[in-house]
Amino acid sequence: MTSRTKPWHGIMVATALPLRDDLSVDYDAYAEHCRWLVDNGCDGVVPNGSLGEYQTLTAEERAKVVETAVAAVGGRNVMPGVAAYGSAESRRWAEQAAEAGCGSVLLLPPNSYRADERIVVEHYREAARAGVPIVAYNNPIDTKVDLTPPMLAKLFDEGLIVAVKEFSGDVRRAYELDELAPGLDLLVGSDDVLLELAVAGAVGWIAGYPNALPTSNAALYRAAVAGDLETALPLYRKLHQLLRWDSKTEFVQAIKLSMDVAGRHGGPCRAPRLPLVPEQEASIRAATEKVLAEGLR
Repeated sequence: MTSRTKPWHGIMVATALPLRDDLSVDYDAYAEHCRWLVDNGCDGVVPNGSLGEYQTLTAEERAKVVETAVAAVGGRNVMPGVAAYGSAESRRWAEQAAEAGCGSVLLLPPNSYRADERIVVEHYREAARAGVPIVAYNNPIDTKVDLTPPMLAKLFDEGLIVAVKEFSGDVRRAYELDELAPGLDLLVGSDDVLLELAVAGAVGWIAGYPNALPTSNAALYRAAVAGDLETALPLYRKLHQLLRWDSKTEFVQAIKLSMDVAGRHGGPCRAPRLPLVPEQEASIRAATEKVLAEGLR
């Protein structure tokens, strides 16, 4: 783990959630996973993101996942996802995170329907009343709400957000964001644009594939943000066949499978997610075995 001036900086892993065969949450395994990630070069964890299957959890499970992460790696190093259909519910999850001692939270715009700018701003105002730093999550692919650079600048200028997890895939936005909101921290939101956004000035990475391969991905991130392309580019080429799964619909199943192949417990997912089809499984398994054979961990 590196020293970070702000709790949302560095490699914050969007944690996969270990489930038992009966699909109950294995909290002991989750605590061990959080500690293992930090011990292997990551800075903290993001529980209850999409990768953590938060949509399928009960309120009790969701709260306990946050408490488990905080007990495992310390509240400053935990950034819970607080997305919900209702703004009041997002605020309650942000309040729960604040009470647990978390250093920041990750918040999607309203995602039950295609909200306009006025609704988006009010949504973030409501959550901000919890008093914990908010990282906005821009994922227009899945939410159909695009947090454009001008909208992010507006949220930042009002003091509602401190950073953005940028998942649009459009790396050009990094430069417009820097012009419109120079104090807003840019976080890599999709594994397969890590190098491009690091070069453009990202100060953090909300990461998927470190769940399976933390050491090599941490080395990639550190080299990329340092501008050490001699180290970063070869690593990026080796890992990219896996990293691009983070942008696909089956990213949870893919990362959990890579965890299994790498000797970690990935395990099953809750419905409506289904197991991978054989062609997908074979592709991910082969790609994971290839990087493991090259000594990447």
